[in-house]
Amino acid sequence: MLTDLKENFTHIFEDALIAEINEVGTLKEVKEGEKLIEIGDYVRSMPLLLKGAIKILREDDDGDELLLYFLERGDTCAMTLTCCLGQTKSEIRAIAELDTTLIMIPIQKMEEWTGKYKSWRNFVFQSYHARLTEMLETIDSIAFYNMDERLVKYLQNKKKVTNDSLINSTHQEIAYELHTSRVVVSRLLKKLESMGKIELNRNSIKIIAL
Repeated sequence: MLTDLKENFTHIFEDALIAEINEVGTLKEVKEGEKLIEIGDYVRSMPLLLKGAIKILREDDDGDELLLYFLERGDTCAMTLTCCLGQTKSEIRAIAELDTTLIMIPIQKMEEWTGKYKSWRNFVFQSYHARLTEMLETIDSIAFYNMDERLVKYLQNKKKVTNDSLINSTHQEIAYELHTSRVVVSRLLKKLESMGKIELNRNSIKIIAL
């Protein structure tokens, strides 16, 4: 675990903090599609991503989901930080987009390190800023973008996060995450295919030129 920590966080944290994380942190591996956090859970620890990717989702009163943002290597989740420090129930669902390895940090250490290490304090504030920016982009896309523009942005983000031009998602799964209907998603995907931008396969989409 120490080797992974140094590889991912040496440029962010000082050696003393990395040593403490190695001492108190718990290594956790999550398979693709597995839930890490469910809505209504009390969050007892904060994740640091060593590899993989996690998608953060919000749910409305009807049970429909909306994708807020992705977490990648070197990230943490601002919503998790808020729940940890406020000792409140989670309002988001976290699901592994890829096979993911994390280090889980106990709540009490989060508060202690905020006062003890400037690098940790900066990391937390920067994480809040990054996640807030991503959520504002999500709000902007809903408020100002057409669904075809949102779909293109979604596919571009998926490609970036997975580092793969093959998107292993069904039309229904995409519809859930974009908070729309499968019929709309299928129609727009076929339009993109006719333009030569993607190739549709069974339960997957190959990005050609987006």
